[in-house]
Amino acid sequence: MANRPIAPHLQIWKWGPHMAVSILHRATGDGLAIVGLGVLLWWLGAMASGEAAYTLFQETMGSPVGLVVLVGLSWAFFTHMMSGLRHFVLDIGAGYELDTNKAWSILAPVIAILLTAGFWAVIMLR
Repeated sequence: MANRPIAPHLQIWKWGPHMAVSILHRATGDGLAIVGLGVLLWWLGAMASGEAAYTLFQETMGSPVGLVVLVGLSWAFFTHMMSGLRHFVLDIGAGYELDTNKAWSILAPVIAILLTAGFWAVIMLR
């Protein structure tokens, strides 16, 4: 048998923030596609179905569970956006230096949390 290189696997790779952000990017994209699409379709269907259906939608989304879903969706959106911007910069060939990559891997989710908090502060303080 030929002496071939072994493909890297999870026991070989050293986990870092860049891997966590990449996995989080995929998870938030899936969450936005599944949960976000469900909420969007429910909202559109409630608007098209009349006042009673829309009132039910408003009450459900205004409940504590509904607010958790909406805050989670907005967090997923901002996290996916910030990670997407990080990937965009990497795709143009910048940010591959180890310190820069690690710093932006840590900053992307932190900025997303701050954007989510700011977004909901604007909504709640109106």
